Amino acid sequence: MSVAPKDLKYTKSHEWVRTMPDGSVVVGITDHAQQLLGDLVFIELPKAGAEYAAGKECAVIESVKAASDVYVPVSGRVIEANEGLGDAPETVNKDAYGDGWLFRMQPANPEELKSLLDADTYGKFVASEDH
Repeated sequence: MSVAPKDLKYTKSHEWVRTMPDGSVVVGITDHAQQLLGDLVFIELPKAGAEYAAGKECAVIESVKAASDVYVPVSGRVIEANEGLGDAPETVNKDAYGDGWLFRMQPANPEELKSLLDADTYGKFVASEDH
């Protein structure tokens, strides 16, 4: 069973969201997602300054098994990408909720965060997908 920290919010497309004290959010893929993908070999991150609507593709993660799109969990502007992943995409496999974060963004509408899943709901969603 994959880990889903209680302090994060989740999407049904397997992104996690951590709200920071300044109101920005850090986004990554869940432990469950990285387990499904396997060993990551390449990550294409969004550029700082890019603006996205919630649910739009913003990044691509490639593993030895497959390529997978990453979706923006809330509307807003990307303010930072985790450039270290360019040289070490396997960081996501090792530490999906820590050093393996993908990007940070400033939400256009913080109310959208309320529509994301909590850890328990995400866990039930993952369990239902596995059956």
